Amino acid sequence: MTKLINRVKEERRSSGLVHLHPPKKLVATFFVLAVIFLSSYCVAADYNYTYGLLDRPGGSTNYQLTVSVTSSLFDYYRDQDHNLYSYDFAKFVTPNSLKPIADNLWNIYSEDEDFANGVLMIVHQIPYAESGPQKYPVETIVENEGDCDLFSFIAASVMKAGGLDVVLLLFQEQSHMNVGVHLSEEPNDARSSVYYYTHDEKRYYVAECTGDDWRNGWRVGECPDIIQGASARIITLENCEQSSPGQVSSSYGALDASSLSLTISTRFVIAGRAVTMSGSVSPVLSDRNITFYVSSNGSPLSVLVTVVTDSNGRYSYMWHPSSAGVSSIRASWSGDVDYAGADSSVCTLIVVPLEWLMMGITVIVLLIVLLVVTLTTRRKPADESENFEEWEVLEYPEYF
Repeated sequence: MTKLINRVKEERRSSGLVHLHPPKKLVATFFVLAVIFLSSYCVAADYNYTYGLLDRPGGSTNYQLTVSVTSSLFDYYRDQDHNLYSYDFAKFVTPNSLKPIADNLWNIYSEDEDFANGVLMIVHQIPYAESGPQKYPVETIVENEGDCDLFSFIAASVMKAGGLDVVLLLFQEQSHMNVGVHLSEEPNDARSSVYYYTHDEKRYYVAECTGDDWRNGWRVGECPDIIQGASARIITLENCEQSSPGQVSSSYGALDASSLSLTISTRFVIAGRAVTMSGSVSPVLSDRNITFYVSSNGSPLSVLVTVVTDSNGRYSYMWHPSSAGVSSIRASWSGDVDYAGADSSVCTLIVVPLEWLMMGITVIVLLIVLLVVTLTTRRKPADESENFEEWEVLEYPEYF
C-alpha cells in the first residue's frame, strides 16, 4: 500500500504542466520589431541645385535658377521600370515632372530658339559620367551626373513641357544620343552650318546635350564632328510619360522651406477596414496637391492618391487597405515658385487579414482554457495529503 501511495504521489507530480517562461531573446526581438513597425521615421531632405542661365547665347544678363526635388519624387522614379523594350526610350521623357523648369524659362525667353538654348545651358552644367541603365530625368538631376542619353531625356522633357516639338536622335553606330527640336524659324545663333534631320516633312534641328562649358557650349543647330552626316534613328515622343505624381519646384532665387505633417488613425487595421490619414502643410497653403505614396511589404513606391489642402492647409484621406502585410505611407507636396516641396515622415501600418485575427483569437482562447485546466489539476486539496497519511496507519481486518 505504501508503494501504491508513493506511485500516486509521483504521478500527480509528473502530470503537472511545466511553467512556460518565454526566452528573453525572443521577447527582446519582438519588442524591437514592434518599435520598428510602429514608429514613424523621416525621409531624406530635399535635393537642391542651382543652374546659371544667360538671357541669350553669348548674352551678358545672368540668372540663377534653383531646382528642388523631394525625396519621395526621387524614390518614386528610382523604383520604376528601367528596362528598355524595343527602343522605348520615350518612356524616360517626363515633361510634367519638369514643367516648373519650363515655366521659369519662359519667364526670361520669348523665342523658341532662346528657350531651347536655355535648356541646353542647364544640361551642360551637369557633370558627365558614363552611365549604365537608363535613368529618369529626376534621378539624373538628383545624382548630378550622367551621359548623352540621360542629358537628352532631361532636355527633351523640358522642351516638350515648354510646348516645343521635340524628338530623340539615336546614333547607333556612334553610340550617341541627342535631341532634335523643331523651331518656328531656322536657328540664328548657330556659329556654324545648321544641321537638322527631317521627319514628317519637319526639320528637327540638332541640339547637342553634352559639354561642360555652359556659357559657350553647343547651341541649337550646331553638331559635333563625330555625328555630322551620320544616320540617326528618330524616336518620337508619343509614348512619353503623360502624367507624374509630383513635380520639381523651381524659382529664380532661393526657395523658402516648407514642412508637411502626417498622422494615421491607427497602426493596426483589419484588411478592408478604414484608416484615416491626415496632416497639414506649413506655412498654411490652400489648394495644394498632396500625394500619398505607399510601399507594401517592400514593394516599389507607388502613388495611392492625390488630395488637395483646404483653406487651413489641412488634408485627409480615408483608405481601405485590402492587402495584408506591412505598409509604409508618406505624404508629399512638390512646392511652388515660393516654397520648396516637402515630405512627411513615414508612417507604418500593419494590415491583418480577418482570418488571421479569428485564428489568433481562437488560439488565445485555447491557451487560456488549457492554462485554467492545468492550474486546476495541479492544485492539490489541503486535506488530500492528510487522507493519504491516514491510510498508512489504518489497521485492516485480518481477512485482507
